Amino acid sequence: MTDLTEKGVKVREAYRFLRLASTTVKNQALKAIADSIDMNRGEILDANSLDVLQARNREIKESLIDRLALTEKRIDGMIQACHDVAALPDPVGEIETTWVQKDGLRISRERVPIGAIGMIYESRPNVTVDASILALKSGNSVLLKGGSDAINSNRAIVQAIKRALKTVGLPGGCVELIEDISRDCVMEMLKMREYLSLIIPRGGSSLIQFVVNNSTVPVIETGTGNCHIFVDYNADLSKAVAIIDNAKTQRPGTCNAVETVLVHEKIAGKFLPMMKETLSRKNVELRGCERSRQFAEMIPATEEDYETEFLDLILAVKVVNDVKEAIEHIERYSSHHSESILTEDYSNARYFLKAVDSAAVYVNASTRFTDGGEFGFGSEIGISTQKLHARGPFGLRELTSYKYTVMGDYQVRE
Repeated sequence: MTDLTEKGVKVREAYRFLRLASTTVKNQALKAIADSIDMNRGEILDANSLDVLQARNREIKESLIDRLALTEKRIDGMIQACHDVAALPDPVGEIETTWVQKDGLRISRERVPIGAIGMIYESRPNVTVDASILALKSGNSVLLKGGSDAINSNRAIVQAIKRALKTVGLPGGCVELIEDISRDCVMEMLKMREYLSLIIPRGGSSLIQFVVNNSTVPVIETGTGNCHIFVDYNADLSKAVAIIDNAKTQRPGTCNAVETVLVHEKIAGKFLPMMKETLSRKNVELRGCERSRQFAEMIPATEEDYETEFLDLILAVKVVNDVKEAIEHIERYSSHHSESILTEDYSNARYFLKAVDSAAVYVNASTRFTDGGEFGFGSEIGISTQKLHARGPFGLRELTSYKYTVMGDYQVRE
């Protein structure tokens, strides 16, 4: 039996235990994890410093190192996430609806855990905590496969989680980490139908497509974020600049950062120089269409630029005739993650909300809000860009399925 198979057995057996655990025990586990992360924060930060150093030695770009790096504040965020998820209602056992058939059968639809879940992700050690606590609260075990760049951080975090699980009597197999960083290991994991009920990939488009194309285990995609903001003809220009600045520069390496700005032709001459001035101070490189370059200095944009999730201080720009052309551009290039319109036109706002086919659609707000914590879900396991079962921030409820329970009085079907 390989090491990966052993871990598969552990998470499968742990799920059989965990799905019967009470809400009280699960919440005790989350609070114990918070305490353990706090007690072991020095060890976690030291391990993360090694990962960051190795990433810099490989000349990884800073926006991606930002996704990898942990700070005292981010450790505090992990701890708070544990408490936030513990405070959420437990979806397991929830009766969604009940009815009585004419033959007297009482049928109910009840929320249940999905099973043992495989999580494949890149960078961002906080995902290790988010995936673990959401899985535990929803009664699922989880097999984690993080990226090689965060292996030391993930190892330290999972060790802290396992210490906490032991204190509340839950099996260590509730959370398992694969430490083999080879691609062959990923391929083996994708074939573990005997042990895993679901695979969730979280990362770049190449990782997600590899998982989708090779997995024999059901997959829910947490998609890439080629996000757009459209600045309409009557938008408040100063506020629009501030929103774009936030959406691009606050954390450019995240999937909800804006990658393309579309500008109505009526305000392009005034707006683009304003945007250029602000973003230049943040070292943002603008890549614009021919029309946009008439109003501000930019690098010529290519077709590939409009298709790209940069995850960097790079922004594609295009001038459009109206809201309909903006939506056509989004429909062509978007990854269906998050899009926003900045406008004072109510009709255009309603049309944009209805016509744009993405997981999160905004009016007069930054795309950076597409996040489980910001949506009140406590945390998230990713942002789903598909439509089956889960869409948008993938939180606690989305980690459950349902079953029908039927109460009878010795009826037989005629």
